[in-house]
Amino acid sequence: MEFRAELRYLRLTPQKVRLVLDLIKGKRVEVARNTLAFTKKRAAAHVAKLLQSAVDNANYLNGEKNLDVDLDQLYVKTAVANDGPRMKRIRPAPQGRAFRYQRRISHIVLVLAERVRVEQVGKGGEAPVVSAKRRVPAGKAVAGKTAGKTAGNKRKTSAAK
Repeated sequence: MEFRAELRYLRLTPQKVRLVLDLIKGKRVEVARNTLAFTKKRAAAHVAKLLQSAVDNANYLNGEKNLDVDLDQLYVKTAVANDGPRMKRIRPAPQGRAFRYQRRISHIVLVLAERVRVEQVGKGGEAPVVSAKRRVPAGKAVAGKTAGKTAGNKRKTSAAK
């Protein structure tokens, strides 16, 4: 189950908001709250309010709609800052000229999801076996092949001509 909250028409550039959102992507809600509380960016306060709104949405569905939501298992699934409309402004310049600039606006979308709980560990109570890939050191040959030559890419020597 996913829980969503949006903040639209925020007077901050999306680039600055993305710096804060990248800090909390994929983290649990409590860790994200602590991170935002100690982040010295202006966008952190706005993102913290948005995170609280998403948690409140999950809490509402938990109580009113009788959905089984474990609020301790929520994490930030996606956090996106998109462009909003731009305000065009003019700055006076010397000798009667004018320079145009744009004030950027952000739309932020925050999605929370519940981590999947592992109910069954495995048959007989043992943990599931996870296979790890074999790491090959850099510059080493893989499975009997040489580094520079393969079966279809052999060079002819001067003796074979």
